[in-house]
Amino acid sequence: MPDRPQRIIIAITGATGAVYGVRLLQHLRDLNGVETHLLISDAAVLTLHQETGLQRRAVESLADVVHKVRDVGAAIASGSFQSDGMVIAPCSMKTLASVAHGLSDNLIARAADVVLKERRRLVLMVRETPFNLAHLRNMTAVTEMGGIIFPPLPSFYHNPQSIDEMVDHTVARVIDLFSIEHALAPRWAGLKSASGGDAG
Repeated sequence: MPDRPQRIIIAITGATGAVYGVRLLQHLRDLNGVETHLLISDAAVLTLHQETGLQRRAVESLADVVHKVRDVGAAIASGSFQSDGMVIAPCSMKTLASVAHGLSDNLIARAADVVLKERRRLVLMVRETPFNLAHLRNMTAVTEMGGIIFPPLPSFYHNPQSIDEMVDHTVARVIDLFSIEHALAPRWAGLKSASGGDAG
């Protein structure tokens, strides 16, 4: 059989942090051998415009394949569709709850359910703060099913000089979870001492 591209399903929901989904699409588009399948919720359309100034069509143009959220008969709704996993970036608490309870009430939740049942990689970039007990229990449930809870928390050890650098570093860590080679952000090279040598 011919080799297929590495297929990643990306969903953007209405939580704040739409830029994470956009930057993930942009970076994966620039990498060879990666095919992206995109879902954008109705609430995400509003958040994308509010936070990035982008319209739905502009974001959809970044993906190889676009699916409608209510099209539960789409290819990605079946385990026979071969993918390497899914990222929900950002993931609202409503979508988290749908995944945690297996509701499959739209194509985002159904595709996530398929990824879990097929034992593929599911990454939820959950965005809310502070968490209430329902949020925590839903995150525990998804983790117990094999999903990865990945709040997009910025790191500072690489001395970011802009919000873009902070976002890209987080997106790079997500891409790492799928073992996709990239050079998007600096990697930790060990703690340096104040004198410039390795810390001992």
